[in-house]
Amino acid sequence: MQDLHDLGLMLDRNTPLLLIESHEEARVLELLTRIAVKRGLALQQWTVSDGLRRLGFGEEVSGDETFQPVDALKRIKARDQGGLFVLCDLHPYLEDPLTVRLIKDIALQHERMGKTLVLLSHRIDAPAEVQRLSMRFDLQLPDEGQLLSLVKEEAQRYAKHSGRKVKTDSATLQQIVSNLRGLTFSDARRLVRGAIVDDGALTQDDVPEVSKAKMALLDMEGVMSFEYDTARFGDVAGLENMKTWLEARRSAFLQSGDSMRPRGMMLFGVQGSGKSLAAKAVAGSWGVPLLRLDFGALYNKFFGETERNLRESLKLAETMSPCVVWMDEVEKGLGQDSNDAGVSQRLLGTLLTWMAEHQEQVFVVATANNIHALPPELMRKGRLDELFFVDLPGVKVREAILRLHMEKRGLDAERFDLTLLAQVSDGFSGAELEQVVVSAWHSVRSLGDHEVINTEMLMTEIQRTQPLSVTMAEQLSGLRQWAQGRAVMAD
Repeated sequence: MQDLHDLGLMLDRNTPLLLIESHEEARVLELLTRIAVKRGLALQQWTVSDGLRRLGFGEEVSGDETFQPVDALKRIKARDQGGLFVLCDLHPYLEDPLTVRLIKDIALQHERMGKTLVLLSHRIDAPAEVQRLSMRFDLQLPDEGQLLSLVKEEAQRYAKHSGRKVKTDSATLQQIVSNLRGLTFSDARRLVRGAIVDDGALTQDDVPEVSKAKMALLDMEGVMSFEYDTARFGDVAGLENMKTWLEARRSAFLQSGDSMRPRGMMLFGVQGSGKSLAAKAVAGSWGVPLLRLDFGALYNKFFGETERNLRESLKLAETMSPCVVWMDEVEKGLGQDSNDAGVSQRLLGTLLTWMAEHQEQVFVVATANNIHALPPELMRKGRLDELFFVDLPGVKVREAILRLHMEKRGLDAERFDLTLLAQVSDGFSGAELEQVVVSAWHSVRSLGDHEVINTEMLMTEIQRTQPLSVTMAEQLSGLRQWAQGRAVMAD
């Protein structure tokens, strides 16, 4: 077992203080017990609920007077023999000077007394006084082979107790195993068990549920959110050049090595032109989770916390891989602003480094309305593979958009003169065309009969609407001019 071997090597280096961040307390204690038995070391554990007590074998310890960490550490310091001493959840007490001093005293005794302290908690920030005396140990996460074995174990357990075999297929099984990557053994087992006992099967419906539960366990909701509402390319009218480009790279993203794997793309254009839907369609068509990075939620008033939030978000994306990370309206977080004390520039540096160096299956879809506000470094090839300009839809695409939104609301598109409606809606974005259909649908909702909606009603709604192509004509013209020779037309 690799963890047992690595932990033994750390003890061989005479490390006086081990820091172990893990939610798997039972697994860590089992490893330490096996090492203590193999090496003949005394092993004691401290918790605030039980005080200092024997763990495994060795002399019995009375914890009655050692519930407070200072008392437990004094007892360990006064001990005239060595051993392993595991202090669980000591992190709230690491701001107490006396506690820190006692830890340092015991660590300095190590060469002479052979006492090794192990601080075990979900998170540990080592005080500066003991950082040079300490080493961190990280439990290895299960690989795909171990996760597959874990899923099979849970399926066999369910079959034994229920008398029914778990139903699944190889493609779904592989997706679920991939989505479990980055979790501990215990967390992965809980998620799989929950997915199986729900209906005695592992189906495509379980794939997003497992990803959502994994996201909650990793605890970055708010900054990085899991998007249930993905789409397929069939739900996106137009954007044929972009669809072809993405389809050609699908297998490379899912199967190729690091050097050939696509890294991401930028979509910019007028509001409501389908950029967000396109980002959702990438994840839905590739069959991977979609994560949305909220740049507004990244910002924190404390110095350095904003950049830390971004680093943790990107680390989460790597843990969730394979996945698509959708950075919506990216100019709001990375725009060139001289009034933010340099935060946006530090964010940009962190993001650019990650985009160039990360090795995981993470595909970035960045969307922007105002391309002029973005720093040129972000759009350099090598960080993003392509820059697409999403223009207003042409007449054929407008017809397809109207058809999609009619069918979505139970309307028979064949009853309408779609060609005429597409022609008179010149300059309308996809969002504005959707609103035309929605407004007509609501206007007759009280009648309870959508058959009364006709072409004339939709024509009236079109004539009432002042599209953005009119109200923002100058900005749109500027975008089109900038895109010439700099970007690929998405359609």
